[in-house]
Amino acid sequence: MTMTMDDVDLERRRRFYAEELEAVVKLRSPHLVDAFSAVPRERFLPEGPWTVLADSDMSYQMGSGPQRYRTTPDANPARVYHNIAVAIDASRQLFNGQPGTLGFWMDQLGLGPGMRVLHIGAGLGYYTAVMAECVGRSGRVVAYEVDETLALAARKNLAAYAAVDLRHGDASAPLDSAFDAVLVNAGVTHPLDAWLDALAPGGRMTLPITAAMPAMGSTLGKGVVALVARQEDGELLARIVTVVAVYSAEGVRDPAMNEAIGKALMAGPARWTAVNRLRREAHEPAPSCWLHRDSCCFSAM
Repeated sequence: MTMTMDDVDLERRRRFYAEELEAVVKLRSPHLVDAFSAVPRERFLPEGPWTVLADSDMSYQMGSGPQRYRTTPDANPARVYHNIAVAIDASRQLFNGQPGTLGFWMDQLGLGPGMRVLHIGAGLGYYTAVMAECVGRSGRVVAYEVDETLALAARKNLAAYAAVDLRHGDASAPLDSAFDAVLVNAGVTHPLDAWLDALAPGGRMTLPITAAMPAMGSTLGKGVVALVARQEDGELLARIVTVVAVYSAEGVRDPAMNEAIGKALMAGPARWTAVNRLRREAHEPAPSCWLHRDSCCFSAM
């Protein structure tokens, strides 16, 4: 197929967008930068013009106050190549997240050719496609989306990616393979046993640990993003890499943990930045436990 000048201009725009993310977010992975440059974001969105939110729209980031939406002036695909969240369904307050936010999470995973990736919360598949570009044809991406309508659309959007297996569900059941990287793209109260069991030696997982805010009439939660890494001997190292406001996952949260997460966050950064392990063995709560649960505990020992 012959490329038009518009196609060439859009390719250049995507490359600038990818390199801007690399500079601003301090992405370390060249595979990830190239993937952002390669994947056409507009193909994983509803038709434009688009409803968008940017960093300055603090109501989105903080999960309070009226949403301050903006609409792009037209449906030129170049409009979505910024660090903005773009509406998947504005009536449901569902957005394709900010590339800088998700890019930082993915960068922590060290994605590269041949890796096996689990993506929980695929949405319409854009970030699934970005990770598929990172791992290439020799890799594999298994992606779950709990919303049936989104899952059907994502499967269609990802049809060209042979390495991707898009499934409808919440990924709570035991998984059928091991993974080198796991990205959880919705707020949870803890990592599920199924996810931890499927993390291969040397594998990494990023997941948002959040307290829900139902009293504020929002589906957003506030908390922190944890990075969990399985050592070759099976030990799970953990650390908190950033703070976050993100949509709450459906079906996999433990409501009994909400208050405990709130208290853990209120203890302040000095406590959560001391976290260095994820313990799965049974033990009594101790001063070293930052967020304790019977099946897993984020600990500073």
